[in-house]
Amino acid sequence: MQLQMEDMDLQRAIANAQPQLVESLSHDPEWLLMKAKHFLPHTDLSHVDGITDRKEKVMLLLNALESAGPILWKQFIQCVCMEGNLPMDLEILLMSVSGEGLNQKQEAFAEASTQSPSQPTGLERRRHGSNSHPNGKESKQQRLDSAERYRHLIVASVCQRYGNKRAAGAAVLGQAQPAAFSQAFVNLVIRQSKASRLKERADKPREDSAGMQEAEECVDTAVKVSDLFESVVSSGTTRVILLFGKPGMGKTMLMHRLCQKWAEGALPPFLFTFLVEFRQLNLISRKLTLKELLFDLLLPPEDCPDAVFQHLLENAQRLLFIFDGLDEFVGNIDQPSSPCVSPALHRPMSISELFANFCFGKLLPGCTVLVTSRPKKLPDFLLSRADLLAEIWGFDREKVEEYASHYFRQHSFKEQAIAHLKNNSKLLSMCLIPALCCIVCVCLEYLLRKRLSKVELPQTMTQFYIKMLLIFISKQQTEGTVSEDTQLNHHRMAILGLCDLALKGLEQKKIVFYVDDIPEHVKEFASLHGLLNVFEVKRSDSLPEAGHAFVHLSLQEFFAALYLMINNAVDGNHLKKKFSLKSKWTLKNEARTEFMENFHIFLSGLSSKECRTFLTLLAEQNQAWVRNKQAAILQSLKKLAATNLTGPKIIELCHCTYETQDLELAQHIGSQLNFKYEFRNFRLTPLDVSALVFIINCGRNLTHLDFAGCPMELDCLEVLASCKNIEHLSFRSRKYGDEFAAALSKSLPKIKSLKKLELTGGSITALGLTDLAQVFPNCLQLEEINLQDNRLRDQDMGKVIGMLSRVEKLKTVDLSHNDISVKSVLTLAKGATACPNVTELHIRKDTIMIYFSGQSGKVPRSPNLRRREQKKENAAQIRSVKLRLQDCGLELQHAGEIAALLRGCAHFSEVDFSGNQLGDEGCRELAKSLPEVHISKQLDVSNNQISVDGVCCLLSAVNTCLNVVEFEASLHHQTAILKFIGDKEFASTHSRDTSRSGVQSGGSESQKSVVSRKIRLTDSGFPTRDLDKLCTVLKKCSSVSELDLSNNALGDQGVGKLVGLLPELKAVSSLKLSGNQISLSAVFGLAQCLSAQGHIKSIDISLGNAQSVHVTFWESVRNSSTRAAGKLLAHAQHLENDRCFRLRECTVSPKDMDRLCQILGKCTGLTELELSRNALSDQSIERLLMSLPRLHSLKLLSIRNNKFSPNCTLLLANSLNLCERIREVEVRSSENAFLHLARRIESQETSCRLTDCSIGQNEVEDLCRILEQCGHLAELDLSGNQLGNEGLRHLLDRLLQMHVSRLLNLSHNKISQDGVLHLINTLSTCRNVTEVQVSLCSKATSLIKFTREDEPRKILRLTECNFQPEHLPKLFSLLQKCTNLTEYISTNNNMTTGAVEDLLRALRKSLGTLRISIEEPWVRNESITSLLQMAVQPHGSVTEITISKDKGLLRVGVGFPCRTEKMESVVSRLNQCGLEAKHIHFLQRVIEKCTQLQELSWSHIDLNDAEEAMLANALLTLPTLRKFALTSSSVTPSGMGHLVAGLQQCHAIEELNLGSLGLDDTAILKLVPGLHKMPLLKRLLLNNNSIGSDGCFHLAEALKNAPHMEEINLSHNKIEHAGLEKIATLLPEMQNLKRVNLSSNSIGPAGGEMLAEALARCRRVEELLLARNHGGDKTAARLSLSLPSMCHLKILHLQSNNIGSLGGTPLAKGLVECQQLEEISLSENSFGEGAIRTLSEGLPRFTRLRKIELKLCGIGDGVSKHLALGFSRCPVIEEIILSWNSLGDEGALELATVLPRMARLRMLDLDKNRIAARGAKKLAEELAKCGGIQVIRLWSNPVPKNIEESLTKQDARLHFSFF
Repeated sequence: MQLQMEDMDLQRAIANAQPQLVESLSHDPEWLLMKAKHFLPHTDLSHVDGITDRKEKVMLLLNALESAGPILWKQFIQCVCMEGNLPMDLEILLMSVSGEGLNQKQEAFAEASTQSPSQPTGLERRRHGSNSHPNGKESKQQRLDSAERYRHLIVASVCQRYGNKRAAGAAVLGQAQPAAFSQAFVNLVIRQSKASRLKERADKPREDSAGMQEAEECVDTAVKVSDLFESVVSSGTTRVILLFGKPGMGKTMLMHRLCQKWAEGALPPFLFTFLVEFRQLNLISRKLTLKELLFDLLLPPEDCPDAVFQHLLENAQRLLFIFDGLDEFVGNIDQPSSPCVSPALHRPMSISELFANFCFGKLLPGCTVLVTSRPKKLPDFLLSRADLLAEIWGFDREKVEEYASHYFRQHSFKEQAIAHLKNNSKLLSMCLIPALCCIVCVCLEYLLRKRLSKVELPQTMTQFYIKMLLIFISKQQTEGTVSEDTQLNHHRMAILGLCDLALKGLEQKKIVFYVDDIPEHVKEFASLHGLLNVFEVKRSDSLPEAGHAFVHLSLQEFFAALYLMINNAVDGNHLKKKFSLKSKWTLKNEARTEFMENFHIFLSGLSSKECRTFLTLLAEQNQAWVRNKQAAILQSLKKLAATNLTGPKIIELCHCTYETQDLELAQHIGSQLNFKYEFRNFRLTPLDVSALVFIINCGRNLTHLDFAGCPMELDCLEVLASCKNIEHLSFRSRKYGDEFAAALSKSLPKIKSLKKLELTGGSITALGLTDLAQVFPNCLQLEEINLQDNRLRDQDMGKVIGMLSRVEKLKTVDLSHNDISVKSVLTLAKGATACPNVTELHIRKDTIMIYFSGQSGKVPRSPNLRRREQKKENAAQIRSVKLRLQDCGLELQHAGEIAALLRGCAHFSEVDFSGNQLGDEGCRELAKSLPEVHISKQLDVSNNQISVDGVCCLLSAVNTCLNVVEFEASLHHQTAILKFIGDKEFASTHSRDTSRSGVQSGGSESQKSVVSRKIRLTDSGFPTRDLDKLCTVLKKCSSVSELDLSNNALGDQGVGKLVGLLPELKAVSSLKLSGNQISLSAVFGLAQCLSAQGHIKSIDISLGNAQSVHVTFWESVRNSSTRAAGKLLAHAQHLENDRCFRLRECTVSPKDMDRLCQILGKCTGLTELELSRNALSDQSIERLLMSLPRLHSLKLLSIRNNKFSPNCTLLLANSLNLCERIREVEVRSSENAFLHLARRIESQETSCRLTDCSIGQNEVEDLCRILEQCGHLAELDLSGNQLGNEGLRHLLDRLLQMHVSRLLNLSHNKISQDGVLHLINTLSTCRNVTEVQVSLCSKATSLIKFTREDEPRKILRLTECNFQPEHLPKLFSLLQKCTNLTEYISTNNNMTTGAVEDLLRALRKSLGTLRISIEEPWVRNESITSLLQMAVQPHGSVTEITISKDKGLLRVGVGFPCRTEKMESVVSRLNQCGLEAKHIHFLQRVIEKCTQLQELSWSHIDLNDAEEAMLANALLTLPTLRKFALTSSSVTPSGMGHLVAGLQQCHAIEELNLGSLGLDDTAILKLVPGLHKMPLLKRLLLNNNSIGSDGCFHLAEALKNAPHMEEINLSHNKIEHAGLEKIATLLPEMQNLKRVNLSSNSIGPAGGEMLAEALARCRRVEELLLARNHGGDKTAARLSLSLPSMCHLKILHLQSNNIGSLGGTPLAKGLVECQQLEEISLSENSFGEGAIRTLSEGLPRFTRLRKIELKLCGIGDGVSKHLALGFSRCPVIEEIILSWNSLGDEGALELATVLPRMARLRMLDLDKNRIAARGAKKLAEELAKCGGIQVIRLWSNPVPKNIEESLTKQDARLHFSFF
């Protein structure tokens, strides 16, 4: 029986190992064949020789051997194990089951020591010399024995190093530890991780990978240590395991534990385990071979190293190599240059190369490589090469309690210690890090031993390290109680030495120290107190020696930081440089900071106030010295907060700030950081969250925390609950499931300010949602919940709404991207309609949104709220719900359930079932239920596979449902939408209709006509059969107001059928039949409808590529069947003014034109006929013009975009003679023609405008003949043609016969100077010519203005005519003939000084005044003397001299005949001024000519002493001087004295202008005596100076006695409240005051109110200018009370006065009372819509308003209708400024509609608005009807460039450019 069991074991073992056995034996099949023949001598194996496939041959031989019986088979297997070259694991397996296994070898080895050498054992009998027979049995056995001894050697070494000697705290406290620390190992929390996320962190170790898609699809898996190796198989491939963790997590401790477990036999897959520490590898500088690494650096074998090495090579699959502390390696580890090429086995390699080749399987292929590291320094190739990634998370709560239980197991206060840890959340967070847990326990034990009444542990990591140091020192004291201060002082030098060692080590990247590196007293101190570890190290070939290292790298960082804080040589600046946090963030290569993970944290911690005493003692300095060093660190931290930080950096900064325990710093940093904290793809510990919460709680603002892809311990959530300032909390990760939700539910109610919670991309099911929903009602501020992309199922959806409806302020829940079906969709819909506080359910494919009212369904119970409840009860019953179930797979089978759902809800606002598969029958079911369903806005069933039948079913709802207002459907686009009117609107409409129709309109038909309805059935292509069906349904829709049947391919016949329905559609106001492929025949049919049916308002037809047909009707006529016949007739007469027919893009022949005109001639009330883009021939246009007399009501004929020939242009001009009702003919660019007709034939003026029509000399004769027949031609515009000089001359010769009475415009006709002379000649040849204006510059202006014969004015304006010498004699000759000339204005005409003098002498007249203005560049450079000498050249008496050098202007007023007088007193005064004789002689001449001088105005001049004396003593003293202006000029102090003295002589002065002279308060004081001597002063202009409060005081005193004062201008000064008070007191005393200008001062609200109150008593003021002050709403409100009293006010400027809605509305009401206003400017104020509406309503009362400016007032489309209506009722409005507002197309449409009503309008400014193509086109369309408008500005509006060009070409009055 035993033999049978062994045979079965052998068979099973062979069967399992057969693939590996075949693979091994196939390397030498001939040896196997030889052995088979040996064991099977009587078996024929010749057939095997011919097989070439090695594996097949091996299989046949093994089968033959196995078939020979178990005994022979076992013997063969033993032979193979002895002689064959099998892998070690396979050999052991086969030998163990064949009867001679490893146990037998071990027994034989054990017995060998007791047997005599002369009696060899069975094991020794098989040995042979290793050198003589390397492949024999004896050689192989020798290798096995040597390897086994080497294995026992390693086991013994491991047990010695890592056995019971190591305790849980060894990683922190080293060898010299208290006895209490010798305790059992506590397992760590390890979680399997993902390479992709870790690689993102390795690429940017300190950067946040924000915005990256989270690659993980599952939760990080918790694993045990044994799980790391469970997948180790003998595949021949190296397996790399990467184990990483943050500092202090116990990585090294775990590796020691792993080695110990292996030595105890707990890791059977591995025969050998090698632990390699990178900190020791740092000591190796030379290159090593693999063998040297194993045997020289690690542990050498006792014998046969070559055999052992060979054994290791052959059994690599069962080797475990642990590389501990990759982050401590100082070298760079790179990927091998040729990863596919194996290195030479005996080739020396660097440490980094050896490690890389291990990882890539080039050395010992098949072995297992375990690497530990901190996460910051991981080579890319290692991440991609790793087979398994795992992270050590340290301890969780259970592990902390387990550790504490072991630690305090021998103490009576064990339970007290554990309770202390569990109850302190901050301590517990620290203890989750094993290293810190040990330190906390040490401190806690020390304090509990003292039996203190209150145990107070440190608050920060730094403080714990300080406390630990003090405890270790105190434990070694043998004397009595010694204070900590004394102990520190005693060991101060040793501590300083240890600090120095730590810092030098970090700076030199050195963490292992030799004996020579450490002073003896330091070594003795550190070893005694357990601060340094001692261990054996090797340096290359040297003998082992003692190495020292800090028990943990963090301890070295602590002492290094301490060194900087206590060293006297380190000042604040040096400390800031060493505080390397910023460089750590910014350096791409972290080589400089790789050993300083916690260095900056310790520096921050040492900057706390609690550490100040400790530092003072060690540094032997006072606290001020320590405080300064601490301030340097705090200042550095403050600066870091101002930078843009990502998640990991924020956490590090929070840790540093927490360590300082400085609340002021924390508050500052919290305010500097963004209110949204984003954390992406890095692990957060409870300690991290504690630091973050500390910062947020110290801040004053609510924050948003966003965690995406961050592994997070559940303890973090409990810490997060203590954060009071979280408003928005977001978690995104598949790691967050039900367990996470359960933990979060405990924390949420504690976050009192939470408004929004996001748990997306997780694994939450109904279980987790239930936990959350139970606590949501306790989150009193919660408004939004987002549970997107979780694991909620169908069965969970029914519970969702009920659970969430109890959340008081909840508004939104997002359940998108969860697993739902149609069933769950309907379940959610039922729940939503039944829940009282759900307002909207939106489901579309994977999107699920639920919206709540924000008021929970809880009924208030307070007695004082019962009345309020009763009032709101009815409102609650009509709750509106939006239900959107789009693309949800709803089909016909669900229609009944949907209908029942709709009937079950009290009220819907919107219902959307689009994108489903309801079909015609489903829609029929819905249509039947609609009368019982309450929907206030719309029902959308688009994209539901409906046909014509479905459309008709839905269309029937228009009749059955009284509140349906619109139906829109398209079979092509699969749209079907029903729109409804709300209950309130329906009730009010029904009420209005009932009151109008009275009792006679009873019955159902009357009820159906209550609401006007719109039907849009477009893009459906109805065939004839379907059209008949549709018409049958439409006949019943008698209440439809708008019907759109566009793009249905109806053709002429179909359109005819629909037009035949019009008598049935009694309420229709609009019919659209666009895109229906009609012809001209249908056009005639529609025109006949216009003639036959008086209710049609307009017909608009276009037969272009995109056909359009739009018929509009009079709404009032269609709804007035019960009105009296007399009222109908009166209204019909009114309609005759407003009917229109438009035909575009249609070829109309002369014959067709006759027919069309014949039809339209029968149309009564046709007021507008537009023919656009119709390619009309001259004959067709002629037929049209001949028919005009038959169109009795026509007001406007437009022919647009139709190319006219010159002959056709003349035909259009001749229409003035064909039809006497034509008042204006306008032809533009030979393409657009507009004929305006009057209703009656009256003796009215006519106008003819033929612009840009290419009229030349050949057409002048015919044109003149036509125009001569026009008896009342007021205006003739021939600009932009090609008349030239000859054509111009010919036209002017016939000018008298044409009887033009107002204006002749000949601009842009290519004339030269000769043409200019022809125009000038008309001044003398035509008596009624009053002005000639000519310019040859780019403007090319040529205008002749006419007037009545008794008009005395004649004006000549010449600009840039560039007269040459040969033209001047002709010019002077013509001017001499014009003896009635009153004003000559010459601007930049190339007139020299000599020519000007000749001109001045040539200009004369017999009686009257002549004003001569010369503007030339040379005037700027002439002296005052020269210009005065020129000014006295005319023959008459000089009455005005104006010199403006900035313009280059010299203007002289001359009176005829000349009057000269001697002025001896003036000459005498000049003689006393010390002037030269030549100057006195010249001035005598000037004074003689200027005895009648009334106006003297100089600007931009620089006066010298002589000129100042001349001005003061000669010109200012002239007795007739009434006006003096000296502005923008340079006056010296002495000159100011002359000026003041001269002004004291101006007793007759009426106007004084001293603007822009820089006058300050002192200058005004000097001016006051002169003002006292001006009793007739009417106008005082002191604008653009520097007058302040004192100056105003002086002026007020001077002007007290100025009874004639009419204007005071103090704009652009520095007047503040005090000065304004004086002016305000003065103004009411000026009884004749008409103009006040105080713009651009510093008038505030208080001063503005005071001024407004004073103005109430200034009843004669006509102009009030207060622009660009700071009056604000208070001033506006007070001014509104004063305005009604200012009954003569004509101009008011209040732009840029900070007036808002509070002041704007009362101001608008006050303005309405000023009905004399002619100009209003309210720009740059934000009045608000209410004020604009109030102003709009009052505009009709402004019967004299000419200009209104509302720029930058925030005006939008919302008030455009009111504003446009108000403008249209201003009868004389000329200019409207609405630029820089927010008017869009709707606003443009409203303005365009009223343009024809504003007959006086000249300019409309709409620059910088939001008007697009539609609005611009409408403005252009209506502009054609407005001949008086000169320009509409549309610069910087979003109009496409091509549209701009097209519209500009259509009408040049549209300006799209800035200039």
